[in-house]
Amino acid sequence: MKKINIFFKNTFFSKKNDLLLTVVGVGPGDPDYLTMAGIKAIRKSKVIFYPIAGFGKESFSLKIVRKYINFKKKMPIIFPMGRKDQDAHEIWKRSAETIFENINRYKKVVLLCLGDTSIFASSSYIINEIRENYPKVKINSIPGISSFSLAAALGDFQLINQGETLEILECPDNFDYLINSMKNKRNCVFAIMKVGKRWQNIKKILKENNMLDKALLAINLGMDNQFIDKASKNISDEIPYFSLLLIRI
Repeated sequence: MKKINIFFKNTFFSKKNDLLLTVVGVGPGDPDYLTMAGIKAIRKSKVIFYPIAGFGKESFSLKIVRKYINFKKKMPIIFPMGRKDQDAHEIWKRSAETIFENINRYKKVVLLCLGDTSIFASSSYIINEIRENYPKVKINSIPGISSFSLAAALGDFQLINQGETLEILECPDNFDYLINSMKNKRNCVFAIMKVGKRWQNIKKILKENNMLDKALLAINLGMDNQFIDKASKNISDEIPYFSLLLIRI
């Protein structure tokens, strides 16, 4: 009987000391939309890595989880966000190295991801680096509520019906593809993300195609200054990075 007890203790001990990185999708902005699985992982972790756009910048992800991270080690990771003045590969490589050093010391580490872990998630670049260079690290991903799912729910917009398709895309710089897709496709819903700086151009396209009243525009979801309404209701020529459109064709 004693041998059985020792076996179980040793098994538990080995699992406890696994090198583990958990990537937690924290949702679009409101802490109320954190999943229970995400909260549990955060509470169990020793170190919290969170994304920032640059030194001195605030982290939306960190603000979402702040009530759960008292007394934890918190470390920022710069996400280049497509900026050409930074070597993205070198940033991801250094970030993966730093995360591994902490995993090696503390065993359980969390990397926060705004929104969902599988939709335009910059954290995927770090995960790829860790998988390639530190294969002993076990990686768990906990999904979060996506911005377009929340926009659909808050905007009373049925995201997809039977017989329809859903196309999720980053707002393009070249709008020819978008125009052709809208003209050639039927029974399709477009979730266009990262509208931001391209708003003036896409607004013009929607207006020319009589779609401004049909498109749902969502800005800063889950934040104090969120906007969710018909695109025609927004009179500003500039909107922030965290903006998206839902359009049914």
